[in-house]
Amino acid sequence: MKLNIYIIIALLLSATVLTAQKEYVTKTTAHKKAIKAYRLGDVFNGRRQYRQAIAAFDKAIKKEPTFLDAYLLRADSYYAIKEYEKAEADFEKIIEINPKYNARIYYVIGITEYEQDKFEEAKAHIQEFLDLGYRNERLVKRAEDLFKTCEFAAEAMANPVPFNPQNMGKNINSRMPEYLPTLTADGETLLFTRRVGNQEDFFISMKKNGEWQLAENLGPPINTYENEGAETISADGRILVYTVCNRKQDYGSCDLYFSEFKKGNWTKPKNMGQPINSRAWESQPSLSADGQTLYFTSNRNKHKDIFKSERQADGSWSQPVALSINTAGHDEGPFIHSDNETLYFTSTGYTGMGKSDLFLSRRQADGSWGTPQNLGYPINTKANEGALVISLDGETAYFASTKEGGFGTVDLYTFEMPEALRPTPTTYAVIKVFDAKTKQPLRANLEVVNLSTENKHTSAKTDEEGEVLICLPMGKDYALNVNKESYLFHSENFALKEVTSQNEPFVVKVFLQKIPPKPAVATQQPTISSKPIVLNNVFFKSSLATLEGNSAVELNKLYDLLSENESIRIQINGHTDNVGTDTDNQRLSEARAKTVVDFLIKKGITASRLKYKGFGESQPVTTNETAEGRQKNRRTEFVLY
Repeated sequence: MKLNIYIIIALLLSATVLTAQKEYVTKTTAHKKAIKAYRLGDVFNGRRQYRQAIAAFDKAIKKEPTFLDAYLLRADSYYAIKEYEKAEADFEKIIEINPKYNARIYYVIGITEYEQDKFEEAKAHIQEFLDLGYRNERLVKRAEDLFKTCEFAAEAMANPVPFNPQNMGKNINSRMPEYLPTLTADGETLLFTRRVGNQEDFFISMKKNGEWQLAENLGPPINTYENEGAETISADGRILVYTVCNRKQDYGSCDLYFSEFKKGNWTKPKNMGQPINSRAWESQPSLSADGQTLYFTSNRNKHKDIFKSERQADGSWSQPVALSINTAGHDEGPFIHSDNETLYFTSTGYTGMGKSDLFLSRRQADGSWGTPQNLGYPINTKANEGALVISLDGETAYFASTKEGGFGTVDLYTFEMPEALRPTPTTYAVIKVFDAKTKQPLRANLEVVNLSTENKHTSAKTDEEGEVLICLPMGKDYALNVNKESYLFHSENFALKEVTSQNEPFVVKVFLQKIPPKPAVATQQPTISSKPIVLNNVFFKSSLATLEGNSAVELNKLYDLLSENESIRIQINGHTDNVGTDTDNQRLSEARAKTVVDFLIKKGITASRLKYKGFGESQPVTTNETAEGRQKNRRTEFVLY
């Protein structure tokens, strides 16, 4: 909501007053000396010399105590220097002199009362304005919005959310403005924009022993003598997307660029091209944790909206789509949390504290975005709020502020996010993939599946060092499958359904086994030709050989392996812990192994390619003295033969 009192006052000055002229005077009927003082005040007001203007209007009003135009412009001057109480008093005086002067006067009184937090008085005056049936639809809409704002602000200020911002200190902040922070998933790298002289550059700080180190200029090839700003860094810190403006070769006034961190250096930045960039303004990018979705702001629809684009299999980006949460106002500054479910943004189009407020929207089960929620007071104020970013665990927010007592005009701050406004706590896993024999890193494909829904959570590829980082929102169980052509797959299970906090990330080393070549001559007594591959996401009902439904995710991967490699023959091995008798455990392990074989045969795998064997409790991989150990010993695996 934009409050522009000056336009309304200009309209009031040009309005025709319908009541008897003898009740008051105007700039056409006042005494000559009063008019002279008024005109001088008008000149000062136009030059924004408000104190001088007020002094001149004082003289005009002293000469003519019912000089409406002088009261009106004096109120305008008081409003400009934020002396709202005095502006309100002048507007009230106009109504006292002539209650029917103009309907708009009740609206501007409401604005001055809103600025003083006199919300009930403001609502009463705005309602008077609305009841008078003013015909300007645009102004009526603004008045209605202000009425809602007063209602919201009164409730929000009566019920403030916890908010205790802390300056990030001298290693981050300087006498120059710092703003637009972005973080890597591990919370160890902070990148932000700093205005240096007349241009913007990126600065970077690393956290060591819990302390942010002195921020350094990111340097070339990212920083240049031109402006660089409004950036997002990928969860693993290897992709940087940012905003570049006013370069002749670009598509619009501001375009999005990207650079990749390879072998210890940032690559030469490239324009992201169409359809991400257009002839309009594109800025404020936010990259999803898996790097597959880019959110950004564009004014290609004549006002600022939030768009998203999906990365395609060939590396290109899809045609951007405007989000459903966009309004007729300005919606911008998107930040998608690593949970990939919570989006924070600023908007002038929803009811809030008055200007641009911070909101959040949560992704619904059907993929749509839920009704935006205002972050509340005092996170939001009557000023324009800027974008924020939030740590992986959802507890800490980072933002820029002009709060007094900082190191410069704009500093970076942190605050503890109120629980109700937090995203889903998220952890991450670093997966490192190697060849089991050579121990050389491998480029491999990864897929993470939500075991509850059996829907894909994310997919990724390891880099040239065989490494990739994936973010895992808590409250769900996940299956990880690592695969590469000509290799046996590897699986991991991340049981996070009952987990609400994770202090340490997962670091998983995966050693993929090459599929051995088909023997030239079949042997009568085939031998085991691989190390056991544990099926970490095959689950059975307690003490039974009945598969849990979510086991199908992993067993279908095993089916795909067999279908794509028809020379492979496998043996399914069943193992138990030591709870129960040896005999019962032996029978259970055999029955469970047979259940897996039966599943594969039913899917269409030839029975002659499959064997099964139960080992009971005879081959534990760890202790049976703990619940965690027993769980690892209860396993299903396969080997090639």
